[in-house]
Amino acid sequence: MANRILVIGACAALLGVAAGAFGAHGLRPILSEKMMTVFETGVRYHLVHALAMLIAGLSAHWFSHRLFVWAGWSFLIGLFLFSGSLYTLALSGIRGLGILTPFGGLAFLIGWGFLAWGYWKDPPTRDSSSPKSQEEK
Repeated sequence: MANRILVIGACAALLGVAAGAFGAHGLRPILSEKMMTVFETGVRYHLVHALAMLIAGLSAHWFSHRLFVWAGWSFLIGLFLFSGSLYTLALSGIRGLGILTPFGGLAFLIGWGFLAWGYWKDPPTRDSSSPKSQEEK
């Protein structure tokens, strides 16, 4: 499962960079300044939480704890709800989709909470040179 989160996180980062480039080069002449700011906020949170997915995936790999997997999935849900709703709002002007944005923010917060909880329950040690096996858990 950690591997899936890592692959999806890397793909999410790739899409975040592509969205940023699309916004900067393709949308700037088309969108109003306000909608451009909305789009850029979606990109910023997209990229930060794609990296958070990678952290969660690496943590799930190294510490073999399900809380890190839950963190990764929470970040992905947040990406869809938060950034996705902001992208759609900026491109379509449909304000009703703004109702999804706070739920995406909540998913991000839950993901960070899972990450913190996982490190609390299974703190990294100085000798973390190899992943813990399932047998050690």
